[in-house]
Amino acid sequence: MEIKERHEYIVDYLKKHKFVKVNDLAIYLEVTPETIRKDLSILEDNKLLTRVHGGAVKYRFSNKEMALQKRMDINSDIKRKIAKKAAEYIQSGDTIIIDVGTTTCYIADYLEDITELTVVTNSLIACEYFNRALEERRISGEIIMLGGVSNPEQRSISGAMTVQQIADFTFDKAFISCGSFNHQFIYDFDMNESICSKTMLNHSQFNFLITDDSKFNKKPLYKISDYQPFHCVITNFEQPVQLKENQNLEWINIKR
Repeated sequence: MEIKERHEYIVDYLKKHKFVKVNDLAIYLEVTPETIRKDLSILEDNKLLTRVHGGAVKYRFSNKEMALQKRMDINSDIKRKIAKKAAEYIQSGDTIIIDVGTTTCYIADYLEDITELTVVTNSLIACEYFNRALEERRISGEIIMLGGVSNPEQRSISGAMTVQQIADFTFDKAFISCGSFNHQFIYDFDMNESICSKTMLNHSQFNFLITDDSKFNKKPLYKISDYQPFHCVITNFEQPVQLKENQNLEWINIKR
């Protein structure tokens, strides 16, 4: 069955049923679960359905960001490629900060032979990934988990205490994710997390934006910044014409 036929079948099925499972679609349409997940991502981008854990439901509009575990399943292959490229910029002796994101956490998986690294983060899952890199002796150094108010769905820490702790550091590099970006600004869904990310930018010498094309032109609520604080964007999205005149911004487009 061709991709167009699969998409039509999935949309028609959801018109008649409340929920469809990835594995059931894979069996019926005789494709892999990964192919179905890509189909669901495309259909969600076109507002024809809403992805949920294990499958999809009829489209429902929401300004609230999806839970982190669900977001990690979306475009995971390209997110890992972006993270792998970002890892190339981390050197022994660096002090880096990692914000909350489903791409930034993967950076730890691609670090090898990095010594005396200090990692500061407000992401519980990033902390887990970097601790694993420590345990596997792919890196040496220390992981500092920021304190503050916990968000269980996003596995994040934020709030006034977190912001104050960030402001006490000076970082060599900041790796910042986002909920959305366009040719002018970078946004997030959560006000407290966006304030944390903005503070990270203000206390770092070199700033990376780490994002994939699924975030382009979405409509979250809170602006993190324009592109001025950033030195490098690592993504799989073509650089907007409006930003090509910015000589201080390196734009790395990771091809699929």
